[in-house]
Amino acid sequence: MTATLIILALSAILFVSGKMRSDLVAVCSALALVLTGVLTPEEALAGFSSPIVIMMTGLFVVGGGIFSTGLAKRIGTGILGLAGTSETRLFILLMLTTAVVGAFVSNTGTVALMLPIVVSMARGAGLSPSRFLMPLAFAGSMGGMLTLIGTPPNLIVRDALVGAGYAPLGFFSFTPIGIVCIVVGTVLLLPLSRRFLKGRIASASTRSGKSLQQLTEEYKLAQDLHCLQISENSSMVGHTLKELDVRRHYGITILEVRRSSLQGRALRKLEQFAMGNERLIVGDVLYATGTVEQIDHFASELQLSEVETSRNEGGGTLNFYDVGMAEILVLPASTLVGQTVEQTGFRSTYGLNVLGIRRHTTYLLDDLKDQRIHASDIVLVQGRWSNITKLNGRDGQEWVILGQPLEQAAKVTLDYKAPLAALIMVLMVVLMAFDFIPIAPVTAVMIAAVAMIFTGCLRSVEAALKTINWESIILFGAMLPMSTALEKTGLSQLISQSLVDVVGGHGGMLLIACVYVATSLMTFFISNTVTAVLMAPIALQAAQAEGLNAVPVLLAVTVAASMCFASPFSTPPNALVMSAGGYKPIDYIKVGLPLQVVIGIVMVVGLGLWA
Repeated sequence: MTATLIILALSAILFVSGKMRSDLVAVCSALALVLTGVLTPEEALAGFSSPIVIMMTGLFVVGGGIFSTGLAKRIGTGILGLAGTSETRLFILLMLTTAVVGAFVSNTGTVALMLPIVVSMARGAGLSPSRFLMPLAFAGSMGGMLTLIGTPPNLIVRDALVGAGYAPLGFFSFTPIGIVCIVVGTVLLLPLSRRFLKGRIASASTRSGKSLQQLTEEYKLAQDLHCLQISENSSMVGHTLKELDVRRHYGITILEVRRSSLQGRALRKLEQFAMGNERLIVGDVLYATGTVEQIDHFASELQLSEVETSRNEGGGTLNFYDVGMAEILVLPASTLVGQTVEQTGFRSTYGLNVLGIRRHTTYLLDDLKDQRIHASDIVLVQGRWSNITKLNGRDGQEWVILGQPLEQAAKVTLDYKAPLAALIMVLMVVLMAFDFIPIAPVTAVMIAAVAMIFTGCLRSVEAALKTINWESIILFGAMLPMSTALEKTGLSQLISQSLVDVVGGHGGMLLIACVYVATSLMTFFISNTVTAVLMAPIALQAAQAEGLNAVPVLLAVTVAASMCFASPFSTPPNALVMSAGGYKPIDYIKVGLPLQVVIGIVMVVGLGLWA
């Protein structure tokens, strides 16, 4: 028991610290349980053959098919289009649409899908997107309570109940709880978001995204902007920017090359560093960013003269013509996460420069080459508009373009396959919803996943594999045996008995309240999935010891684990909208904490009456 308790405590500390990947922490905890003799190797690996893990894997593939065909985007855009310019109607439809999509697709994927649509709709209505993005994240989590597959904790408590001999929860057994959460959440979030989430009117100029001048000012590009002119003796004459590799050798970025014609009319032209194939000539003016020391070294070595911006274009601003900038939000499952800016391939693949990174409220502008990309980073890229549009090819999987939300929302991939994807999803739901059909839920999900591949809703098996969040799968598989260890060593019995001793004789409502509060507190620091894995066996044993119906007690676990809104890091959707909405942690406390408390009270009372 002592070894299990120590391993559990160390795992919790590592989960909270975030210094190790969550899947690695889970694997290490399972390995430690084997090495200490608490579990056999077979028991430690049993989680990976669990129907829960297999079902989650299949659901990732099904969700990938729904995304790749544009089915969810088409539905979301159509419903949100009904809102018109009414703020209240837009808010309510946003909550309902996101919740319905979140009932069948992962909440992270749902929020990633809806984010550009919401930004576009908000700006079209003349409203600030920050007014809607946090409710969007919360609605995705609430929608997960509508169905069995909506959120992993639902699957975990179902498996725990089946293991204890209870009848399995049906596909729509959670629906009444989900409806209550959505109704309460919508009613509360409408005034809370209006009060605390900067629901101000946006200017007309921001409807299609931030202007280039706004981005220039926000990322302080003009502060380090220098104008250098190529002289007759410069060694740059006759060479291309690509050949000179200026950024690598001197640490500066050439934003623009301006060349005056023989008639004295300026031909505005920007050569991107990686795509700079035009030969430089005497008189070309280079607009470069870098420190004073870097610029001085560059100008001295290549014999360049610095000129005043006012001598060119009659002003002191950086002008873009056939070249522009755009912000992209890096999604949690993106392959860019963990890569350095140099490794991302923006320059080599898309002909784009990375000018800055916005990480929450911090702007990273120097030494970007070796800066590693984090999930939810907002990256400022710059280049020809034709090159920026190429970024659309991987939207929905890697990133969301914030600078052109309308175009992004309107773009549909494999749209001719959308009806087929809808049919597959409906058949999956039918197979899982009706008990008289002799097909297990995990089988129905796997049939749907395979059908998505064979029908071409996903381009290939490789594309299907890329839709799977392997970190989550390994986390689930490695942490599930922890519940076995808790039961095997008697630790869960001890904790549950302590709960019984505290609430014994006071009825089921007090037990449910204690379970709900404990689960909510754990979810502040640990992922909701891990929390459900740990709390489910404890809640089950406590209910059995009190002679209560275990179903409402375990439902308290899944609701408390899923309805965590007071922290930006409790769930991936909360973290995903943090940068896009410009939120601070205090914003989640102001809006999310009251919501979490009220839903908790409603659920404790409702489930307590059931028990």
